[in-house]
Amino acid sequence: MNTLRSWLGPILAVIALLSYAAAAQPPVPTLTFKTVTVPGATSTVVYGISNANSLAGSYIDKAGKSHGFMLAGKTLTTIDDPNGVATFCLAVNSSGSVAGYYTTANFEAQAFLYQGGTFTDIAPSGSLGSQALGINDHGVISGNFADAVGVHGFSFDGTTYTTIDVPGAVYTLGGGISNAGVLTEVWLDDESDSESSIYNGSQFKTVNAPGAEDSSAGGISSVGDVVYSLEDEDDNYHGALRIQGHYITFDVPDSTRTFGYGINDNHVIVGAFVSTSGVTEGYEATY
Repeated sequence: MNTLRSWLGPILAVIALLSYAAAAQPPVPTLTFKTVTVPGATSTVVYGISNANSLAGSYIDKAGKSHGFMLAGKTLTTIDDPNGVATFCLAVNSSGSVAGYYTTANFEAQAFLYQGGTFTDIAPSGSLGSQALGINDHGVISGNFADAVGVHGFSFDGTTYTTIDVPGAVYTLGGGISNAGVLTEVWLDDESDSESSIYNGSQFKTVNAPGAEDSSAGGISSVGDVVYSLEDEDDNYHGALRIQGHYITFDVPDSTRTFGYGINDNHVIVGAFVSTSGVTEGYEATY
């Protein structure tokens, strides 16, 4: 009897551990996709989504010019910074404030904030080029900028710029920001591969999507869900989602490439895909 117990003890312990692991693993979410296109556009990309479910993105018209846009319900607003030759809207918050960047006639990138119909340039002192990549409901903007030293991430609370450099990174490319103030930071390692971290203001944590040659985190929700674009070792492009610390890879049906860019607190992610006919279109996906 004692021998039987000595065998059963480890077995029951293993069964209990496996049961705990199964319980801790969240169910694989089912993604439901919806295509987003701007009427008359030759290509459409959705980069950001707010908690009010408004979308921010860019499209190319038939003349080949790039425009930014915001889509709130069925209301489409084209957003073109008057100082730029091309405009890209990358993020939007629940108040309808839009962050992005425009390119100048000299092909330089300049971050901007569009708020109440007014454009404001965003860039730390000494910037040689900048992009605003995220904006949360508190109005804090995240992005990147280049200076004489290199490329850095930044956050801007409306008054103060904070420079962000991931330890060990050759360049820090910035990322999104949640309402909890947590940022995603994409960075280049010494082999020029893209890696991803989350940053809570004091600590960095690497959160690369498994199996990715290049792992580029985009938006982050208030509970820490992260959406990605990734390139695998076979040079294929996919979207990925980090949910409760676990990862899933996804592809828009009937696509050749999928990219994940934005996420909100309503379990909606956005991005772009290349269709089998070679057209770039935007998408929303609920999970």
